[in-house]
Amino acid sequence: MAVTTAPARADVPGLGPGFEFGVAQSGFQSEGVNRDSNWLRYGRQGKVDHPVGNAVDFYHRYAEDIARAESLGVGIYRTSVEWSRVEPSRGRDDPAGWAFYDRVIRAVVDAGMRPMITLNHWVHPGWAVDLGGWNRPGMAGDMVAFASRVVDRYAWADPLWITFNEPTEYVRRELMYGGVSPANVGLMADGIVDAHRAIHRHIHRVQPRAQVSSNMAYYPIVGVQSWLESVFPQRMRDTMDFVGVDHYYSFSVTDASVAYGALGEFWRSSQAPESIYYVLRHVAQQFPGKPIRIIENGLATDPHGRRPDGYRRADHLRDTVYWLQRAAQDGIDIVSYNYWSLTDNYEWGDFDARFGLYTVDIQRDPTLTRHRTDGVEAYRQITRAGGVPGGYRPTRLPVPCSLVAVPDSCADPAVVR
Repeated sequence: MAVTTAPARADVPGLGPGFEFGVAQSGFQSEGVNRDSNWLRYGRQGKVDHPVGNAVDFYHRYAEDIARAESLGVGIYRTSVEWSRVEPSRGRDDPAGWAFYDRVIRAVVDAGMRPMITLNHWVHPGWAVDLGGWNRPGMAGDMVAFASRVVDRYAWADPLWITFNEPTEYVRRELMYGGVSPANVGLMADGIVDAHRAIHRHIHRVQPRAQVSSNMAYYPIVGVQSWLESVFPQRMRDTMDFVGVDHYYSFSVTDASVAYGALGEFWRSSQAPESIYYVLRHVAQQFPGKPIRIIENGLATDPHGRRPDGYRRADHLRDTVYWLQRAAQDGIDIVSYNYWSLTDNYEWGDFDARFGLYTVDIQRDPTLTRHRTDGVEAYRQITRAGGVPGGYRPTRLPVPCSLVAVPDSCADPAVVR
């Protein structure tokens, strides 16, 4: 799957009629009106800069936001079911919590989209924290019991399933905020793998043709990615019906601005849109025969919607889809792409980085009005056409010696055709 220099082409083929575009969000980051959980406590305890508050109040505005997604022409709507909302105390389900998700899933299906349901997006109930969280071997069993109830309730909608969102990052954050002790990191990792495998089995009993996976965050840091893949994806690979990938940032010999992410200033991290091509090429080589879904990808702007490099959301979207098409053209089995996110939301400690196709000034606008970015119309054009049109050329040329997937990304660079 090497990228080779080729004669100029009149066009870049589209992604095909079966390709699915989508949008993504998570419950805790968008809903508000939250129940007691590890992350609600982190906010109240001052372990992060800002508590979640009511985020963008998806809890009350879900219908209008789902309608916005429908207007984009996407086919997948990713969200999560918050464990703490439906099981506020151990063994006691809340009918009102379930009724909320009943309405959400029904609205997604009625809008002609397929739900992609995440079962754990780094959040677990306060009662589970009180019992020890992932320091306790029984946590995996409680997670499986919750997930099984979600599956039984929503299998009718034929959803795609994500068991655990970015499990490595889940472990890292629990360790950072004290949710798991250093001595029990291995116990948490083993518990996640065991729970994923059990949930995968249950889903296929209830929904035999289901597609189930856990998405991994692809970090463009030399030497780190192969280690991360050994922690979860390699241990789960026989229970991954597709490979789910999240990717946002680039890294090269001439640009290490990805380091700004460690400071929370994600908008200062440069973007090289061809980096997603390298990610797809690497993942296809590591997991041959498995289709690939981009579960999250997007562009961060500052609280005013700006970036130091001037990169616009619409251009980033079109440039990214160009490289998805190149990957498909070169034989990589990529079957869907989700944009993160539909609206701005809570970015795990603050509201500074803005990723939304619709921007919301959560801290200064009490009406939480959704404002279109230029990405809205760009995405509509992409979904209507099934990709970027023939003759499109990225607004940014590939960077020299990308280190996203070394050594291949440096030794075998992508070229614009």
